[in-house]
Amino acid sequence: MSHRDLTAANFNDSIPEQGIVLLDFWAPWCGPCKMFGPTFEAAAAKHADIVFGKINTEEERDLATHFKIRSIPTLIAIKDGVMVFNQAGALSAGQLEQLLQQLRELDVAAQA
Repeated sequence: MSHRDLTAANFNDSIPEQGIVLLDFWAPWCGPCKMFGPTFEAAAAKHADIVFGKINTEEERDLATHFKIRSIPTLIAIKDGVMVFNQAGALSAGQLEQLLQQLRELDVAAQA
């Protein structure tokens, strides 16, 4: 599965309570966002069990404000309803794969 374009209107219905969600906050004018886009898309195609969502910060200012986005691209990971990763800056394909592996191994319940 490829990514989902998320908006304020579809966000809550698109985010499962269980599992891994990866959110890419971006804007059309952002050079690093454009460079990271194909990496994010490739990971989305490879990991069908993970929800990959893209949020255009120009169009979805309320979501960007809610998540306190200050620079883009910003990648946020949610596992089992808990935000467990929040980092500005584009990742390489290898870094993204490593992050996904760490997310799969993370026991959110043990962190509480």
